[in-house]
Amino acid sequence: MFNRICIVGVGLIGGSIARAARQQGLGNTIVGYGRQQDEQNLQTAKQLGVIDDYMLDLAEAVQGADCVVIATPVASIESIFVLLKPLWSDSAIYTDVGSTKGSVIAAAERVFGVVPDNLVPAHPIAGAEQSGVTASVNDLFLNKRLIITPVGNTKPEAVQKIQGFWERLGSLVSVMDVQHHDGVLAATSHLPHILAFALVDMLGHKDEQSEIFQYAAGGFKDFTRIASSDPTMWKDICAANKDEIIPLIEQLKGELDKIQRLLETNDTRQLFETFTYARNARQRFLDQFDNN
Repeated sequence: MFNRICIVGVGLIGGSIARAARQQGLGNTIVGYGRQQDEQNLQTAKQLGVIDDYMLDLAEAVQGADCVVIATPVASIESIFVLLKPLWSDSAIYTDVGSTKGSVIAAAERVFGVVPDNLVPAHPIAGAEQSGVTASVNDLFLNKRLIITPVGNTKPEAVQKIQGFWERLGSLVSVMDVQHHDGVLAATSHLPHILAFALVDMLGHKDEQSEIFQYAAGGFKDFTRIASSDPTMWKDICAANKDEIIPLIEQLKGELDKIQRLLETNDTRQLFETFTYARNARQRFLDQFDNN
């Protein structure tokens, strides 16, 4: 599909893209780019056969590349655009894996003046609590959602090629507009991470924390699993998508206030109805997930 794929940021996501692309024969050569401080990780990626080679100079890394995948944290994408601007090739396709798309589009507009027509923003809804190339796997994207968010001037042929690329990696590809993506992900991913971080932060600061965690049941472990995620990455994601997240936090406060009032007034009937609706709504989600 591509002659030379350049992965900018060979971590969990970038490394898994490289592994799956190699497995599916989607690139004749796959190279990685990183900063000087990333060299040990890049050396490991090469030793593991995840990439064919790596460069610490971006111009050297993207030379001759017909596909450039930006797999860095969302907060650093603008700085990558700045480095890529003088190297930008009309004959290549550029894409990213950022969890927020409005911030990526805004960064592109600030750097280039307009979003380049061969930039195809994308977001694989897949990941793990671990990070780095050693956590990368061949099947991270298998049967996972992948959302492409083209803008008005994005070349249809570029969208089609990136869609085909991700489908070959095993992803279930959807196309939607940027704002819709950020709203959906704020509700289904970003807010749950905030809740998990907030709950563990609250309990962790209690004086009797050792006793609380000693008697925590499996439900606590399941609910707070995502609080093991990379704090730096999630700080950046939440800051980038705050306009979508803040209204949801306000709605959640209202829901918690409602439950508090039901408890204060001993309105167990309404409490039961609230819990029942939530249980049924989750079951509908699970049924839909299984069908997909």
